[in-house]
Amino acid sequence: MASSRNHNFIFMPISFLMIIATMSLTSAGLLPFSEKHVVIINKLVTRATLIVHCKNKGEDKGVISLGPGDSFDFRFRVNLRKTTVYTCSFAWPGNTATFDIFRADRDDNPKSKVGVCSECIWSIYEPAPCRDRRDGGQPNCFQWDGFP
Repeated sequence: MASSRNHNFIFMPISFLMIIATMSLTSAGLLPFSEKHVVIINKLVTRATLIVHCKNKGEDKGVISLGPGDSFDFRFRVNLRKTTVYTCSFAWPGNTATFDIFRADRDDNPKSKVGVCSECIWSIYEPAPCRDRRDGGQPNCFQWDGFP
């Protein structure tokens, strides 16, 4: 009986450590199928309504209308090959633009200049989409992919 208790005593901490390690590796973008949460916030300086339409190859998130300061979010898992891309089109009075709001090579890659995000928070401004930093530092702003 004592031997059985000793095995359980060792097995439980090892199991717990394996679970913690797996969670850390997944959130760091080192394992496939990592869960992502994208948040898009309307921060247009003109305080205009922002029309957002996000999709990837297999899923369309629909057309969403965001008032000033409003947000829209969605969740998904990165695919096994780490090629997941979600592209969004944005429209506000007199303007339309597109941007890859999530790209695995940029947002789930520890070697990218902006690093891995498990919660990818995007503030949408007229001149650029900006990914907010969790540490409160300067956001990472990007050029629009398409801005006619």
